[in-house]
Amino acid sequence: MAVIASDARMAGIGGSYPPRSAVISWIFFDWAAQPYFTLITTFVFAPYFATHVAADPASGQSLWGFATATAGLVIALMSPVLGAIADASGRRKPWIAAFGALLAIGASLMWFGRPADPSVIPPLLLAYAIATIGVEFATVFNNAMMPTLVPPDRIGSLSGTGWATGYAGGILSLILVLGFLAASPETGRTLFGFTPLFGLDPVSHQGDRITGPLTGIWFVIFVLPMFLLTPDYPSKRPMSGALRQGLSDLRRTLLELPKQKSLAAFLLANMIYTDGLVSLFAFGGIYAAGTFGWNTIQIGTFGILLAIAGTFGAWLGGKLDDRLGPKRVIAGSMLILLLAIAAILLVDKDSILFIKVAAPLPGGALFSGVTERAYLVLGCLIGAAGGPLQAASRTLLIRMAPKDRIAQYFGLFALTGKVTSFIGPLLIGVITAVTESQKAGMAVLVLFFVAGLALLGRVRESRI
Repeated sequence: MAVIASDARMAGIGGSYPPRSAVISWIFFDWAAQPYFTLITTFVFAPYFATHVAADPASGQSLWGFATATAGLVIALMSPVLGAIADASGRRKPWIAAFGALLAIGASLMWFGRPADPSVIPPLLLAYAIATIGVEFATVFNNAMMPTLVPPDRIGSLSGTGWATGYAGGILSLILVLGFLAASPETGRTLFGFTPLFGLDPVSHQGDRITGPLTGIWFVIFVLPMFLLTPDYPSKRPMSGALRQGLSDLRRTLLELPKQKSLAAFLLANMIYTDGLVSLFAFGGIYAAGTFGWNTIQIGTFGILLAIAGTFGAWLGGKLDDRLGPKRVIAGSMLILLLAIAAILLVDKDSILFIKVAAPLPGGALFSGVTERAYLVLGCLIGAAGGPLQAASRTLLIRMAPKDRIAQYFGLFALTGKVTSFIGPLLIGVITAVTESQKAGMAVLVLFFVAGLALLGRVRESRI
């Protein structure tokens, strides 16, 4: 009862929520973390790895998929345990600091990923896995702070604003890389026509590789407001006692979960559609690089436009979340994603819906080909739907989970988002390797969203 009373005081019963500065500082975590997903896993480093470090795009996509799957498995197994321990100990910030350090270190090591050097591939994939584990675990504990910041009827807007702010941070980081750091090896110029800052060499792709250290430094700088201004949960017990209590609480929760059919259905749905979404974002840039031969500037510009769409989508999704409820926002987002993926599979370098069109001219204007513009529009739809899907998912969990075990449930949320997260990348990797077709590998994602929608129909939004 003391635990529940403490959480109730922090959660603002009687209007005692923290000041606006604390909320804004919490939102900046998304701004701090997003460049990892924007620069590393989607638009710059992953496509660079597939097209310039690995032997060919198909094998690069396969290797990246195996590394993503490995990191996902570690996250899946450890998230509920760490969440339960954090609930028992009370504190969130020490966990965010520890895993944020893994993110910064792992991302910075990606600088050493030289092109056409097979010897760097194993350590490079290890650094990527470490950084991915760091950013995902830090996000678990950051999400668990949400119920203490605003009243329940504003959780949707808070979540959506966080995602929108993160997308804005991703946009700015992409502009910095494309406009000032990453240059075309052919022209030696960046997107803005400049020579790269700091003498970065376009031929050895230093502009692509600098995204690793930039991501680490960016996170350290912009996560500081959250540590300085956002209140943490109060400490409840020392770590040794928290370990025993946390594992006991987790066991109790897992035994109770089968009786909570609606929450179990949501966690299962989240497991499936998050796997599809993460795989879609992780391989979208790689797929474009292989299909259209896009370089870093083209993929990065595509990423900026997609992130702009995602910013507006996440912000609007947060407003709709408060008005219509998170379940409807999740369902609508999945429908859009499903249609966009199906359409992308019918777009090739020289055809749309099996109708032959003129292929993009080598060296032509940016996105001058009809098929490139079609892929661009569909990508923006994916960006606009992806943000609301993720933001509304964490809102729905907050509405359904007990407040005194919120980090534990976010651990289970991360578990269901990661326990099978290796399946999507693994299937893409295996199918791509067997068929030697990127399109065949990406086609499997349709099944994830169909299954997710079916399970979501069994979910009720009421708190347990």
